Amino acid sequence: MTDTRRRVKLYALNADRQWDDRGTGHVSSCYVERLKGTSLLVRAESDGTLLLESKIQPDTAYQKQQDTLIVWSEGDNFDLALSFQEKAGCDEIWEKICQVQGKDPSVEITQDIVEESEDERFDEMSDSVQPVELPACEMGRLEDISVLVNSCLVSTARKDKLAAALETQHYIKKLLNLFHMCEDIENIEGLHHLYEIFKSIFLLNKNTLFDTMFADDTIFDVVGCLEYDPSLPQPKKHREYLRELAKFREAIPIKNKDLLAKIHQTYRVQYIQDIVLPTPTVFEDNLLSTLSSFIFFNKVEIVKLIEEDDKFLTDLFKLLMDDKTPDVKRRDLVLFLKEFCNFSQNLQPQDKDAFYKTLVSLGILPALEITLSIDDQKTKTASIDILTYIVEFSPSVVRDYTLQQANNTEEEQMLLNIVIEQMLRDRDPELGGAVQLMGVLRILLDPESMLASVNKSEKADFLNFFYKHSIQTLIAPLLENTTGEKPLKEDYHTVQLLGLVLELLSFCVEHHTYHIKTCILNKDLLRRILVLMRSTHTFLVLGALRFMRKIIALKDEYYNRYIIKGNLFAPVIDAFLRNNGRYNLLDSAILELFEFIKLEDIKSLCSHVVENYGKILEDVEYVQTFKALKTRYDQHQDKLKERDRVSGSVGVGEAVVPSLLRSRYRRDARQADDEEEMWFNDDDELEDDAPLDAQPHAHHAHHALDAIGKIVEKKVCSSTENVNGPSRVLLSTTTASKPTHTDVQVSTPRLLNKGLVDYDGDSDEEEEGGGSSAAADERDAKRPRLA
Repeated sequence: MTDTRRRVKLYALNADRQWDDRGTGHVSSCYVERLKGTSLLVRAESDGTLLLESKIQPDTAYQKQQDTLIVWSEGDNFDLALSFQEKAGCDEIWEKICQVQGKDPSVEITQDIVEESEDERFDEMSDSVQPVELPACEMGRLEDISVLVNSCLVSTARKDKLAAALETQHYIKKLLNLFHMCEDIENIEGLHHLYEIFKSIFLLNKNTLFDTMFADDTIFDVVGCLEYDPSLPQPKKHREYLRELAKFREAIPIKNKDLLAKIHQTYRVQYIQDIVLPTPTVFEDNLLSTLSSFIFFNKVEIVKLIEEDDKFLTDLFKLLMDDKTPDVKRRDLVLFLKEFCNFSQNLQPQDKDAFYKTLVSLGILPALEITLSIDDQKTKTASIDILTYIVEFSPSVVRDYTLQQANNTEEEQMLLNIVIEQMLRDRDPELGGAVQLMGVLRILLDPESMLASVNKSEKADFLNFFYKHSIQTLIAPLLENTTGEKPLKEDYHTVQLLGLVLELLSFCVEHHTYHIKTCILNKDLLRRILVLMRSTHTFLVLGALRFMRKIIALKDEYYNRYIIKGNLFAPVIDAFLRNNGRYNLLDSAILELFEFIKLEDIKSLCSHVVENYGKILEDVEYVQTFKALKTRYDQHQDKLKERDRVSGSVGVGEAVVPSLLRSRYRRDARQADDEEEMWFNDDDELEDDAPLDAQPHAHHAHHALDAIGKIVEKKVCSSTENVNGPSRVLLSTTTASKPTHTDVQVSTPRLLNKGLVDYDGDSDEEEEGGGSSAAADERDAKRPRLA
């Protein structure tokens, strides 16, 4: 059985003065030959790897804190801490450290800590020898005490000496006795001095002093001293708040006395840090790092103690999901769980993973289905916070639970739909809960955080689930508000919600290519969204425009045909004209949309815009976007006309040759058959009387067309005379006219090239050529020809 006494967590203080968990393992002390001395060794409990190997130096200051912590520094600005599971293990290692250093194990610090620079050591050599002598703790000496304590803050050595003197002489309790006397006789000057004294004691940053000040019998007196700030006309009433207003509610009775005391202490110390103490200056910020560490380790210990009490958590969730539980009681349970999850943020990833797995196994997600729907704002807000904690750490846990509901839960009772419904029903004027839930949905729908493996495809399964069971719930308010030419509701709350829905849908367009496309096309969703372009709220107009921009950015011809068929640029053009050239964000966003179409040369959209709105937009001269679109459109038209002219000059074969060649170009290269072999290899059946041998280009044209005639004989079910007719007419026409070398070169090869290469779309060369006939002739002369 594993020795739990030696089980520890290793922590290291990072640059932000926060403790990082370096792992959990078992500590031992033994002689290490390589280090030439007794050392502390920590080996990971998971795989036995060495987490720590630290020689116990004779001059290193080790501190024992809170009975289960040992803290020390190795080198400059590198603090380490061992947090023991059991006090007995901490005592055992502490005795070993004291034995090596020749110290009494009853001490809580083995050495005087000296962290000054060489200059400070030289200047304060006398101080390092002589201890700080504290004045007699009397009411008449409070000013002297205040001056002395404040003067010791300038040097680390003097701070250490002062802390040692305060501890050995039990000076803090003596000061607190003076506080009672001053308060009884209303000695305001003395109370002001005590405020300064205790503020300075906090800045000493010594854990041993905190242990004394935060004990149950002294913490309220310390808070009382900090009420009398000399800069305030009246003292604060912190003790009254902590004793009377701040009520501790036990959602379930806590029987563990240590846990209960730790919860009370942590709350009060957190209150002192956040409320009572003045905001530290830039120079004082690091002086309270030990106080932050004190709170940090307290929270970790609270989480650990609660996790170890299986009955407590089981009873809590049983009560939370019981239909008979009153709403007030359920609110207390949810608030407790929220604080529990908040404390867990101090855990390291591996411990946090175990923590959330425990909550899920106990039924946290079914419980949230209940609490999210309760008509109590505090309960709802706390439930949203808990769900956010879970999703931010492990969205897969929520996705797995949601997928399990697919076959055994009604749609309106599914967790995902409950989240969407609560987002859409948020009554908060600022929509704080809706924004938070939208963030939760965005994380759940982000494919980059979805897992995929041989036996599990989370992305496909979850997206299929969402678009089958939940998308209709999300878009329902959008469809309800866009049944006419203008939005039906224009109140601020409604348009804010629609803005959130649009933001989420835009995210889906960008990341869910197939599923969202099916939804948009089937439900005509873009048309309904563009109704919002008539809204009086500019941010909603921009949201609708952003959605369309996301779609066009995909350059998907399915989307483009959908936009053209539905004439969906009309609301955009209408909004642009109503804006009337005002220099604002809407104007810039619309111009950027058309600039993108021009730069990316999206031919179908370019032609649609120019043909339908060219007359309207031709007067816009403060930007060149629409003129450039018109120029690009004219270039496309010139190419099409040139194509038609060249195809028409061929004659009777026009109907057969281009369509046949086009179909051959589109076929997969791997599907070669007898016709393709004939196309590339047949050298026979040139007519004997055709004077083509001396003219290579004409020869190639004749050969290719003759091959085409053979293919047509197999492809077209008609008589041999009808099939070969066009080819023979074409050949006889070519032969009889005895074309010159130039005639054949310009006409015949261009036909073949147009059919094979450019019939379905313009080549990059033609786009650069701008449609010039002469340039086209020159390029055609350079193109390879069929042989």
